[in-house]
Amino acid sequence: MGQSVIVMGMVLTAMPVNDYDKRITILTKERGKITAFARGARRPSSQLLAATEPFAFGEFELFEGKSSYNVMKASIQNYFRELAADFDAASLAFYFAEFAEYYCQENNDEREMLKLMYQSFRALENDRYKKALVRAVFELKALTINGEGPQVFSCMSCHTKENLSVFSVARGGMFCDSCGTKVNGIKILDSTRYALQYIVSSPVARVYSFQVSDEVLSELTHIMKEYMAYYVHHEFRSLKIFG
Repeated sequence: MGQSVIVMGMVLTAMPVNDYDKRITILTKERGKITAFARGARRPSSQLLAATEPFAFGEFELFEGKSSYNVMKASIQNYFRELAADFDAASLAFYFAEFAEYYCQENNDEREMLKLMYQSFRALENDRYKKALVRAVFELKALTINGEGPQVFSCMSCHTKENLSVFSVARGGMFCDSCGTKVNGIKILDSTRYALQYIVSSPVARVYSFQVSDEVLSELTHIMKEYMAYYVHHEFRSLKIFG
C-alpha cells in the first residue's frame, strides 16, 4: 500500500506529460532529489499549476506509490517570480537548478544544497550582488558541499598557512610563494584568497554576506571557470544561454 508523505523542497524542472499532466523534479530536505507526477497540473484551473513550476519552494504532499510519487497538494512559500523579470538572473537560476539536478541523488542528505539553492535565488533577486559573483559563490560552495572543493587554507605542498599566493587548478588548491614557483598556477591577490576561504568555510546562510572589488571578482570568475572546466565533466545546457 502507498502512503502520504510531506516534504520541503524546491522544484528544479517541470516537463509536460500527456495532455494535462506534469513530471517534476524536486530537491527535498527529507529525501534528496525525487521525481513526481502532478496529475492535471497543466489545466488552467488546477491548484497545482503554479506550484509545479520551476523554482517553486515550499511543502509538497506526495502519495508514495510502489514506483513513483504523485503530488497531491502544495503549500508554496516562495515562487521567486521576480527572477522572470531579469534575463540574466533567470538564466543563472536555470543553471543552478540544472547543476543541482546533476549532482543531487535520491535518498541522499541534500539539505545543504537545498539551502544553497534558496540563498542563491535570493541573491539573484537582490540588485546589490553582481550576477558574476553569485555564480562564482554558488559554484564554489556547491562543489565544496559535494566534496570537490579546493584546499585554500594551507599550501598543497609544504602545508604552511603563511604567504599563500598561488592557486593551482590542476592541483586543486593554494600554494605558498616558495612552492608556487614549482607549479603551473595563478598568482592571486590576498583579498581573492580571503574570499575563497570565506566561501568554502562559511555556513550557507552567510555565504552571500560580503562584497568584493572588480579586480577580486575578475580573479574569482577566472578561477571558477578554470576549476569547473577541469573537474566537472558535464555540459550544462543552461550555460549556452548565459555564457
